[in-house]
Amino acid sequence: MKLNRREFLGRTSVTGVALACGGSKLATALAAQTPPNLAARSLGRPALLGGQPVRTRPFPGWPVFDATEERALLEVLRTGKWFRGYGEMVDRFERAYAELTGAKYCVATASGTAALTTSLGALDIGPGDEVILPPFTFIATYNVVVLNYALPVFVDMDVKTFQLDANKLDAAITPRTRAILPVHLGGAPADMDKIMEIANRHKVPVIEDACQSHLAEWRGKKVGTLGLAGCFSFQASKNLNSGEGGAILTNDEAFAEQCYSFHNQGRIRKPGAWKPEYSASRGSNLRLTEFQAGLLMAQMTRLEAQARTRADNGRYLTRALRAAVPGVVPAEEHEGCTFNAYHLYMARYLKEHFAGMDKAKFLKAIDAEGIPFRSGYSPMNRDAHVRALLKNRHYRRIYPPEVLDTWEERNQCPQNDLLCSQAIWFSQNILLGTHEDMDQIVEALVKIQKHAAELAKA
Repeated sequence: MKLNRREFLGRTSVTGVALACGGSKLATALAAQTPPNLAARSLGRPALLGGQPVRTRPFPGWPVFDATEERALLEVLRTGKWFRGYGEMVDRFERAYAELTGAKYCVATASGTAALTTSLGALDIGPGDEVILPPFTFIATYNVVVLNYALPVFVDMDVKTFQLDANKLDAAITPRTRAILPVHLGGAPADMDKIMEIANRHKVPVIEDACQSHLAEWRGKKVGTLGLAGCFSFQASKNLNSGEGGAILTNDEAFAEQCYSFHNQGRIRKPGAWKPEYSASRGSNLRLTEFQAGLLMAQMTRLEAQARTRADNGRYLTRALRAAVPGVVPAEEHEGCTFNAYHLYMARYLKEHFAGMDKAKFLKAIDAEGIPFRSGYSPMNRDAHVRALLKNRHYRRIYPPEVLDTWEERNQCPQNDLLCSQAIWFSQNILLGTHEDMDQIVEALVKIQKHAAELAKA
C-alpha cells in the first residue's frame, strides 16, 4: 500500500473523517469523542415486532467491476493464449502481486485451497506428520491437511482477537510436527511475533493462511511474507477477486520453485521453454488461468483504495459500538497489527446485555432491520466431517490406535467453543459504504437492545 496504517491514521483524523461524512450526527459526535446518546432517543419498534426497519436500501454490492475488467478479459481472449504455459498474463500478475506485497516470489494457483495444498506438497507433508492449525477457520485449512493424510492438531483460540492463541502453540508441538498453519482470520493478523519465535525455536516451517487478509500488515510487513510462505484466496467473496484463484508468496527461491513444480504436474520452470522435466515425486494441476490473471490485474487497480475505505469504516464502527452498544464487542487487534484488511467485520454478541436473547433470535431481529450480521464458524473440531477422520480406513491403517483414541481429547478447544457461541460478523462489502451506513448499523443495534426483553419472548 502507498500508506502504512500509522501514516493513514495521521492523514485521516477522526475530525477529518467526520467532515467527509457529510454532516452525519454520529460522525460529528465521534469527532468530538462524544457519541450521541442513542439510547435516550426514540428509535421506534423493531421490525421483527412490526416496526419500520432502520435500513431499506441495499449495502454496496460485490464484486465491483467496470470496463477495466472487460478490457482485461478481451485482451486475454484475443491473444488466443488462455493457458499459463502459452500466455503472459499469469506471469504479469505474479510479478505485480509480489511487488505489491513486498515478497520476492509469487506462484499463482487455481484457488486458496490449491495454494495451501501446493505449499504442503512442496514440504512433502504426508502420513505420520502433524500439522497445527486453529479450529476457527474455513474448512479448507483442515481439508488440505487430511488430503495429505497428515494428522491435524488444533490449537485453541484467543476469544478477544478471533485468532489462534499463540500462547498455547508451544505445548502442541511434538517431534512429528511438520508445519504450523496460522490463519489471519477476517483480515487481521495472528500474533506473528510469538508464532515465529516458537516456530523458529522448534525449526518448524510456518505457512500463513492469509486467504482472507490481502494487504493486512504485521509491524509494517504484509502478512504472507513473514513465514516460509503465505497463501491467498481470490474466491468470489474475497477482497481481491477473480471468482476462483489463489497465490503463494515466499521469500525463499528454492521453496518457490518447489511450489511451481508441484502445482504444475511436477515440471520445473525453464525461462522461455516448456519442457517435460520433473523435479519431484508428486505433483498436480493447480494452475491459474490467463483469464483469471487478467481479472486480478484489473481488480488490483482498486484494491488499495478499497482497503483504505474498509479500514476507515471499520475503525469508525468499532469506536461507535464501544461507545453505544455494550454487548456487541468488536474483535480486538494484536499490538503488532499495523493494518487490518477487514475481510470480515467481527464481533462477539453477549446475550446477557440483551435480556438473555439467544444469538439466533438476535440475528433474525437485526436482519429484519436490514443489517446483514451472520453467525461465525461452528466448532470445527466437533464437526461430523472432522470427527469422521477417526473412522477413516486410511487413517486407521496409518496411525496406531493409541494416537486416534486420544485425538479428540488432545484437540479439545473450550475457548473456541465459547467463541463460536458468541461470534457474529458481516462481510467486507458492507465496509465499502459510508459513515452514515455505519451509523445505521449502530442505530439498529441500539434499537434491538432497547427492546431485547420483548424480542426474546416473541
